[in-house]
Amino acid sequence: MAKTIKKDTIYAKGIEIGIYTEDFQNEYISLTDIAKFRNAEDPRYVMQNWMRNRDTVEFLGLWEELHNPRFNRVQFDAFKNEAGANRFVMTPSKWIDGTGAIGIVSKSGRYGGGTYAHSDIALEFASWISAEFKLYIMKDYQRLKSDENSRLSLTWNLNREVAKLNYRVHTDAIKNNIIPPDLTPEQMSNVYADEADMLNVVLFGMSAKQWRDTNKEKKGNMRDYASISQLLVLANMESYNSILINQKKPQAERMKLLRELVIQQLTVLEELDIKMLP
Repeated sequence: MAKTIKKDTIYAKGIEIGIYTEDFQNEYISLTDIAKFRNAEDPRYVMQNWMRNRDTVEFLGLWEELHNPRFNRVQFDAFKNEAGANRFVMTPSKWIDGTGAIGIVSKSGRYGGGTYAHSDIALEFASWISAEFKLYIMKDYQRLKSDENSRLSLTWNLNREVAKLNYRVHTDAIKNNIIPPDLTPEQMSNVYADEADMLNVVLFGMSAKQWRDTNKEKKGNMRDYASISQLLVLANMESYNSILINQKKPQAERMKLLRELVIQQLTVLEELDIKMLP
């Protein structure tokens, strides 16, 4: 499956700086755009000057050692020994090809192409160019992250409320089709809990008790820590399970059908950019 790529733009001193991420955790910022603050005509020259510096090579190597298990330490040592000498030349492609680096990447394309680096590295580059410029980048970057967190929080809460509403539909189906009329309140509660835990196992791969036993330091329950996609699928599961219950299907068969639903819907949601969600 192709990875989802989320693209954004921040602004610093009138310069547009591209950002992208494939996993919604590690963000890569355009070094090409940052370098335009120093030399708009030939930003590659600025990057090469920065990368030939011994301190830069050591910083890049340390970052890779912390994040990249396939980092070629032998070639890195060779680069480090040469760094700073007049004859030493370093480019993004030379660094990537020689060491197997993942902190700096080159992207092709007329729009959005160029050299990108993990935000840790990009901000180090910006600091080398200009401390003032770095502050402008950080200010708009923080604004972007604040906007994202607000949007994600609203979406998460909406899906949590939808799941709660569907829970009522779910419990009504259980009450009308599964619970015998002569059960005690405690026995009825156990039946509801069993059905809810069945959904937990299908979606999260563990029961509520198993989650509590392995997350004793956390407050709330496993659904409070679910992702937006999981909450959306959970709401759909409750609706679908209520239909299956009304059709008198046994729990084993329902679990199989629900698992198929989970796989299909999570696969689709993982392909969506989170910004496309309302």
